[in-house]
Amino acid sequence: MTVPKTLDAPYQPPRIFGPEYRTATLGILLVVTLIAFEGMSVGTVMPAVSKDLDALDLYGLSFSAFLIAGLLANVVAGLWSDRRGHAVPFVLGVGLFAAGMAMAGAAGSKELFIVARAVQGLGGGAVIVAIYVMIARVYVPETRPRVFAAVSSAWVLPALVGPGLSGLIAETVGWRWVFYGIVPLVVPALVMLLPALRGGEGPLPEPAPGPRSRPLAMTLAAAATATGAGTLLYGVDLLHGSPVPGGVAVAAGLLVLVLGLPRLLPPRALRFGRGLPTTVMMRGVLSSAFFGVNAFIPLFLTEVRGFSVGAAGVALTIGALGWTTGSYLQTRWTGDRPLLVRIGAAAVTAGILLTLLAIVPGVTGWITVPAWVVAGFGMGVGTTSVNVTAMRQSPDAEQGANSAALQVVDTLGSALTIGIGGALVNLIGHDDIATGYVTIAVLMAAIGVLGTAAAGRMREVS
Repeated sequence: MTVPKTLDAPYQPPRIFGPEYRTATLGILLVVTLIAFEGMSVGTVMPAVSKDLDALDLYGLSFSAFLIAGLLANVVAGLWSDRRGHAVPFVLGVGLFAAGMAMAGAAGSKELFIVARAVQGLGGGAVIVAIYVMIARVYVPETRPRVFAAVSSAWVLPALVGPGLSGLIAETVGWRWVFYGIVPLVVPALVMLLPALRGGEGPLPEPAPGPRSRPLAMTLAAAATATGAGTLLYGVDLLHGSPVPGGVAVAAGLLVLVLGLPRLLPPRALRFGRGLPTTVMMRGVLSSAFFGVNAFIPLFLTEVRGFSVGAAGVALTIGALGWTTGSYLQTRWTGDRPLLVRIGAAAVTAGILLTLLAIVPGVTGWITVPAWVVAGFGMGVGTTSVNVTAMRQSPDAEQGANSAALQVVDTLGSALTIGIGGALVNLIGHDDIATGYVTIAVLMAAIGVLGTAAAGRMREVS
C-alpha cells in the first residue's frame, strides 16, 4: 500500500542516478570522461610531440587550433539544439572528436597535427554545448548543480590515470599511441549515449526572436570570430621574425573579431553588463587565466626544472582533483552565487602566483602541485557556479544560444591566452623558457584579478 505524501512534506528533487535520470547521467559522464582523457593526456605529451615534429614554435597554436575550431562548432551546435534538439550535434561531435584523435596519431608533420587538433576541436565544441542544453532541458533546476558537479567529477579518473599513463606510453612506445588509444573509447560511449539521447529529447520551445536566433547570421558571425582569432594569433606569431606582415595580420584579425564576436554574446556582454552578460563573460575570464598557465606548466617543468614528461603531468593531475573538489563543494552552497564565483577567481589568481615560486633558486618545482590544487579548486567553484547561474538566467528558447555563448568566451579566451603565451615563448627565446613562463603567469594573474573585481556584476538588477 502506498502512503500518500502530505501537503507539507518537504520537496525532494530527483536523484541524478535515480530511475528518472540514470541513463542520461551515465551517457553524459561517459562522453565527458572521453574528452577528459584527451585533455589530460594530450597536455602531458605535448612537449614530446613538439620535439618529434620540430614544432616548439607552434606549441601554443596546437592548443589554440583545438579551441578556435571548437568556437565555430559551439555556435552551430547551439543553434541546432535550440531548433532541432541536442541529439544530432552530440553524436556528430563524438564522431568528429574520435576522427581528429586518429588523425593526430598519424600526423607526419606539425601542419597535419594542427589540422588534426582542429578536427578534434570541432567535435569537442559540439559535444559540450549539447551537454549543457541537455542538462538544462532534462533536469529540474534543483538537480542541475549536482549534474554539473558530476560532470566535473568525470575528470577524476582521467586526472589520476591520464598524465602518468600518457607519459609512460610516450616514453616507451611513443606519443602517437596516446592518441590512438583514446579512439576505441568512442564505441562504449556511443553505446551508452544513444538510449539516453532518444529518451532525453522533449518538446522544443518556440524559437526566440532576435539576431541570435538567425542561423545564417550566427554562423557567419561564428566564422568571422574564429577567422579573426586565428588571424590574430598567426600575426602574433609572425611579429618576432616579420614585424610588418605580423602587424598587418594582428590588425586584420582584431577587426574581423570585433565584427563577429558581439553577435554571438548576450547584449552588453563585452561591457560586462549586469546579470547574464557578466555571467557569460566570467566563464571566459576564468578559463583565460587558468588555461593560459595550465598549457605551459609541463613545458616549464620539463625544460627548466628537468622533470620527465610523466612527472610534469602530476601538477595537471592534482589540479584536476582540486577542480573536482571545488565543484562538489559548490553543490552544498545555498548563498549568493556571484560571491562564490568571486572566491573562485581569487583562488585561480592565488594558484597562478604560487607557481612562480618554482622559479626561485632552492625552491623545488613540486611547489606547482599545491599551487595548482588551489587554482583547480577556484575553477571548480567558479565555473560550475557560472554554468548554474547562466542556465537560471536563460529563457528556455535561448538555452542553446547562451550555452554556446559560454563556450565561445571559454574557447576564445583560452585560445587567445595560450596562443599569445606561445608567441611570448618564441619572442623571448627557446633558451629562456623560465622568463617566458614568468611573463605568461603575471599576465594571467592580472586577468584573474579582473575576474575577482567583476564577479559581483553577475547579480541581476532588481
